[in-house]
Amino acid sequence: MDELAGEFEAERGHLLAVAQRMLGSRSEAEDAVQETWLRCAGALADPAERARVRDLRGWLTTTCSRICLDVLRSARVRREAYPGQWLPEPVVRGLPAADGFAPDPAERAVRADQLGTALLVVLERLTPEQRVAFVLHDVFAVPFGDVADVLAVTPEAARQLASRGRRAVHGPDVPRHSADLAEQRRVLSAFAAAVESGELDQLVRVLAPDVMSIGDSGGHFPAGRRPVVGTDAVGRLLLGLYGQARGRGALRGRPVLVDGTLGWQSEFLHRDGRTIRMVTSFAVHDGRVTGVFNQLNPDKVADLPALGPDAAWPPRW
Repeated sequence: MDELAGEFEAERGHLLAVAQRMLGSRSEAEDAVQETWLRCAGALADPAERARVRDLRGWLTTTCSRICLDVLRSARVRREAYPGQWLPEPVVRGLPAADGFAPDPAERAVRADQLGTALLVVLERLTPEQRVAFVLHDVFAVPFGDVADVLAVTPEAARQLASRGRRAVHGPDVPRHSADLAEQRRVLSAFAAAVESGELDQLVRVLAPDVMSIGDSGGHFPAGRRPVVGTDAVGRLLLGLYGQARGRGALRGRPVLVDGTLGWQSEFLHRDGRTIRMVTSFAVHDGRVTGVFNQLNPDKVADLPALGPDAAWPPRW
């Protein structure tokens, strides 16, 4: 059992990445991975049974994906009743070392469709079956035969489900994100400076014409029930948000990685005196911001570490 546990731990990061993209929730993903371990321990504790599994990663991925599929099917009703707009729980990490910002063609290819809040938001549009098929095949390169086993369909049906998911992910109304970390830093530095200036003309130059802004407050704070789209509307929204926060004299922030892309964690006072903790992530494409995602639902940011004394505004990389 100790040997099996060690093998499982070696795959935990992979399984968590699979589950996070399927479920859009860190806590649900961790629960799915833990359930995967329980099934693994129950099915493969016998060395003879373990010996029959030649590809443990494949076995674990299939098992975890089936668990995620069940969760997605049950979560559909809960998501439909969610108050306001929905964003995933942010996975927040510290910034990379200085040399981690260097442009890297390989990194650009990986990040184009596999990382960031933008992808997780778009995946919410898919049916559970489409989402599982797309994530397994297009993100993790799982063969369609194995995808079909997870979904209990034919390989051709699995291929069609992934294709429908792919069309939705690459739709014309989807925020594009293709920038590596170096380009993200350049664009977001200009974005932060424009927000700080308070000048709409300066800010809209950093925004793509079809830029989209989504805010998730979980009903705890006022937030729009629909995405805000377009440079003028998004620009005015952001200048109003940060202008009011600065006016209350307590706006602080620090740059972070959010779901693998650059963003920031900030704190400011609501007009009723409550402290709002917010995580903002971005989609960046062709030198401009295409998506702004503000997560301010207290239930989804409760586990974040408090801002330290070095937090300031605007964030600087």
